[in-house]
Amino acid sequence: MTLPEDLSKFAALREIIAKLRAPDGCPWDRKQTHLTLRESFLQECYEVLESLDEKDAKKLREELGDLLLHIVLQAQIAQEAGEFSIDDVIQGINEKLIYRHPHVFSTAKVKNAEEVLHNWQELKQQEKDKKGNKESLLASIPKNLPALSYSQEIQDRVAEVGFDWENDEGVIEKLAEEVAEFKQAKSAPEKNEEFGDIMFTMANIARRQGIELEVALREANQKFYNRFTYMEAVCKKRGVKIGDLSFKEQNDLWDEAKKKAAKIKKTE
Repeated sequence: MTLPEDLSKFAALREIIAKLRAPDGCPWDRKQTHLTLRESFLQECYEVLESLDEKDAKKLREELGDLLLHIVLQAQIAQEAGEFSIDDVIQGINEKLIYRHPHVFSTAKVKNAEEVLHNWQELKQQEKDKKGNKESLLASIPKNLPALSYSQEIQDRVAEVGFDWENDEGVIEKLAEEVAEFKQAKSAPEKNEEFGDIMFTMANIARRQGIELEVALREANQKFYNRFTYMEAVCKKRGVKIGDLSFKEQNDLWDEAKKKAAKIKKTE
């Protein structure tokens, strides 16, 4: 195979993927199916998110390339099976973008981004109605989303049709109610159910405050990771084991880690 001359072109990627899938191509690539690629596809999505969290443009560029590879590979597999091609994918999304942005590509007017989102859902529902699709407003949300993201997404959807709290105070009161019910729960199944209600209500509060729960929790996880590894490093330097410290000594070290992190953040 003669290599494409300009590797910056999308056509070059299509050509390379097609070659990898050819009879004389790569055994691993030829073996892949839509289903075998699921886990690695999801992994690539999370790696993109990680690069965004780290604000690392170089890493983001690389991870987006890996994600694009998966998209083109999936389309190549579909084309070989006579299902669709990457051209169909591109045409479909182009048509959707034009149809759902009448304020850009037609004469419709909008006041703000919130109205754009509302119109997007309205147009999306109209598309379903034209196709005779009478399924639930929530049916198109992927069930395998992370649970916190799924909570926010279904609450977003129902809010679009007016099923929402009038103000944040109502949701805060609901949270207090759910915490009280959790305290009163006796059995493990009851505690599990009530704790789930607490998390769901927390997701609602985050949504109303414009907080992305997955992002907020990932940042909290990273913050904990940074502080705890600092504690480990200090213990190693002092020749002690973290597990041998008293609870108070561990907490003192945790506070030291917090102050260290705050100082670093202040200088950034």
